[in-house]
Amino acid sequence: MKQYSVSGTFRCGDEWRPFMKTVSAPNEAQAQERIMTIIGSKHRLKRMYITVDGVTALSGE
Repeated sequence: MKQYSVSGTFRCGDEWRPFMKTVSAPNEAQAQERIMTIIGSKHRLKRMYITVDGVTALSGE
């Protein structure tokens, strides 16, 4: 699996906070899906409160 860097924002109270996470996934769509799952679970957010601005494949494998 490839490593992807995913960046975006999520709602935290009254403000939107930026995030950047690295995740292992077979493709960009799955990387975005995993980020939605991780952030939604950790911060108890619905998907409508998470926006993904970019998914970038990291060099390497």
